[in-house]
Order: sequence, then structure tokens, then C-alpha cells
Amino acid sequence: MTTTPSYAIGIDFGGTSVKLARVLSDGTIAARAVFDTTPGVESWLDAVEAALVPLRQGAEGECAGLGVGVPGFVDFHRGFIHDLTNVPGWTAVPLAEKMKARFGLPAVIENDVNAMAAGECAFGAGKGFKNAVFITLGTGVGGGILIDGKIFRGAFSMAGELGHVSIDKDGIASPMGFGGVEQYVGNAKISAYALSRIDAGENGEAILRKACGKRGAVTPKAIALAAQEGDPLAKSVFDYVADCLATMIASVAYVLQPEAFIVGGGVSNAGEVLFAPLNAHLQRRLSPHFFSRLKLLRAALGNDAGVVGCAALAAHLA
Repeated sequence: MTTTPSYAIGIDFGGTSVKLARVLSDGTIAARAVFDTTPGVESWLDAVEAALVPLRQGAEGECAGLGVGVPGFVDFHRGFIHDLTNVPGWTAVPLAEKMKARFGLPAVIENDVNAMAAGECAFGAGKGFKNAVFITLGTGVGGGILIDGKIFRGAFSMAGELGHVSIDKDGIASPMGFGGVEQYVGNAKISAYALSRIDAGENGEAILRKACGKRGAVTPKAIALAAQEGDPLAKSVFDYVADCLATMIASVAYVLQPEAFIVGGGVSNAGEVLFAPLNAHLQRRLSPHFFSRLKLLRAALGNDAGVVGCAALAAHLA
């Protein structure tokens, strides 16, 4: 008699650390592990192998497979990594093939934001939607797209790069084009915008106080804390961030008309000081026929979205 797999292993491959979890079929995390990111492929596989031993101890049933979310461009169908962002030694790596040979388990390799989207759609804020867009706000702006209940990857597994959607055709240049929204609302960009307004003479006392008086500690979190206390400049900064995001979201909404946009990542922790103006700017930028049918939601899984989503993909639950 064949035993039905009861869990999968999710692996969230970050630039500084790698998080692993044994995830049950209902999305519950039964065990966790973590190790520091290593630059070489073989040393990374060695670290995964060492982490899997305690992670699988006491597990009931069989493992459906391994799911890995990586920060870079991948070919999902081949399990092939083209290149990773800020992790040397990871160019043209057939990772799924290597993992199956090493561990004897099927492996799924996905872009990290698509993996987060899979987690949210299987077990989080996106559960129940057939068409949704996931946005993560952090160092940059990432995206994942759900169409007819499946992650949409495009012709070459690289669709969903919402951070590079232009909000200004003559805007800030980057290797990805001109005016990409993440050039305005990535973590460092938000901080720089707030500091530029302080340098121009606006009252930044509340923001600097939350940053303990240090310009280098003026982060989106510090600005959000000041905004939550009603500071006018901090609230204005988040209104600017919301308007930039709404410009991108409105364009995507007109192309895809999803049921919901689900927003996660560190900047989303600002809460209503971000979501209230974002909702207002979206209403201003969208036809009532689109806006009235659209839900704007906060992601629910937090830092666990990556490992849960990777496991869901490995178990074919997303």
C-alpha cells in the first residue's frame, strides 16, 4: 500500500540566511532549521543535507518533496537557476537535478516572490481567490501573479517582476529600464526621499527621534512609527509611497483585473499609514467598475510565506 505524503520541506534561500521548514499538508510548520548562506553550490547542498536530518526526525508519513525559493531568475519547469541576486557562484545551476541526485526526492525551484505568493494563495490571505496579485515591499518590489488558480510564470518563467513596471517613462534609470516603481519605494529609496525633504527644510524632528537622531537609522520602520503618531511629514512620505504603488497597481489591475492585491514584506508592516492612502489613491486612479470589485489585503503569513509556499509547491498544493 502506498503511503500518502503528509509533509514537504520548504527552503527559503535568502542572501544572508537559508530557512527550512517541515510543513504539513494543512500549512502548519512542524519543525524549523536555519543556516547562513554559503556562496558555493556544493557547500550549500552540504548545509541543506545537515539541516534535513533533525528537520525530518519524528516526521510521520512520507515527504512529498523539496521546494526551494531563490532570489533570482529561474526556469521553473527545468528547476534551473539562471542567476541569483547578490549570491556569487550561482549562475547556470541545474539545482532540481542536483537535489534529486543528492536527496532522492523530487525538487521544485521557484523565484522567491512566486513562492511567497504560492504560500499566501494556498494558506494565507489569498486563499479562495482564483485571480490575485501578490506584492512584496522590501529592499525592492517583488511580485507574483495567480491566474485561474495557478501561478503565472510567463513564457520563460520570469513573469511577475512588478518592481520594474514603470511609473514614469523618463524616470530613474536602472538596468531594468526607466521609472521602475522599486526605484522610488524600495527601502533605501523611501529613506532617501524622507531625508531629502528634511534637508529641504521640512520638520523631520519626529522621524529623527524615532531614528535615535541618526540619519543612517531613518528607515521605513522609523518613518512609519512617526506617521502612526500623526507626524505630518512622515504621513506625507507614506502618502507618496502609496501613490507610487497605486500608479503601478492600477496599471496591473487594468491588464489582469484580479480579485485581490495582497501586499506583504517589511514596508507593509506600516499598516494603515500605508494602506489607507494606498486605497484612496487606487480609488482615484481606477474606474469604479474596477475599483469596486478589487480587494486590497495585507499578507497573512509574514516571514513564513516563503517556506510555506515552497512546501506547497513541492506538495502540488499551489
